[in-house]
Parts: sequence; structure tokens; C-alpha cells
Amino acid sequence: MERRGWHTRGYLPHFDADRFQFITIRLADSLPQTILKKFEQERAHGKLEHFYDREFQIKIEAYLDKGIGACYLARTEIAEIVVHSLRMFDGERYDLRAWVVMPNHAHVLLKALSGFSLSSIMKGIKGNTANQANTLLGRKGQFWHPDYFDRFVRDQDHFDKAVRYIENNPVKAGLVLRPEEWRFSSAYVD
Repeated sequence: MERRGWHTRGYLPHFDADRFQFITIRLADSLPQTILKKFEQERAHGKLEHFYDREFQIKIEAYLDKGIGACYLARTEIAEIVVHSLRMFDGERYDLRAWVVMPNHAHVLLKALSGFSLSSIMKGIKGNTANQANTLLGRKGQFWHPDYFDRFVRDQDHFDKAVRYIENNPVKAGLVLRPEEWRFSSAYVD
């Protein structure tokens, strides 16, 4: 069932529309409760307006780039599972334009195609990858954080900035010197 417009599953608000979306998914242990409580205190004292505003997202990205948690996605075989899942339905369920798999999170720029909602797409990607990764790791339990962060792309300039951000994330995190060196990215050049 296709769902359009604003909606929530009890975590973050999401916007489904015929637009490209910049999406961040992260591993369940990528942000410790102490950091989330610190953000809650900042919000309570007026330093952050909402948990889903841009300033909050910038703070989250800074912590994610530090590589906190088990960083299962740093393992080649797990990163390959995520890459394969992201690319599997490109052109069928969504139009995938840019992506990167980091050690504890991933960024994606895509547009849901007619008949598919962003939430169903993300549920499929996260469910599929979590099952395969947990099997490979010989573990059970939550792999991904239950929700995802999405921001709809406003115009071509925003689209271009999103692509640059996604493909430069490994450089910004100090993992490689140039975007095309990061194997788990749409910028990768063999």
C-alpha cells in the first residue's frame, strides 16, 4: 500500500512523496543512551528545538562518524550484504542515486517509485540485512535502530549537496582520502 504525506510510527516523523529522500539508518548500538540523554537535556534547555531538526541531525552525524558501537558494517561481508540489498530493487521499487555504508550507519539518496512507500522500502532493506547479518554474525537481537531519519530533497542544489555529503562521508570520517576509494559507496571506482 502506498502511503503519501507526513506520518510517524511513534519515533520520527516521515514524509512520503514523489521526491528524492536523503535517508540515514544506523545500527542499534551506534548511539549510547548517555549521548541520547545529553541531547534530551539540550532540547529541554532550549538548545535543540526538536530531535528531528537539522541541528540535531548534524550532532548525530558527528557521533556516528566517530564509529561508536560494534560497527558490524565495517566487516566486509556485512557491508556487502547491505550494498547488495540497497541495489537489489533499484529501478523496480525505487530510484537509487547515491549511497554509502559506513562502519555503524548508512546514507541513501532515493525516490520511492509509484506503488511503494518509503517506509515499506526501508522496512524491506533493514529487515533483509538484519536477518542476514545476524545469521552471519551468529547473533540474535536488534541489528538496526528501529527507525530511520529522512529529509526530502527540496531542489537540485539540495540534491547535489546530498550526493556530495553521502559520497564524501568516508573522507570526512577519516576512512579514506578520496570518495572513490571507499568500496561501499556509489562513488567507488575499482
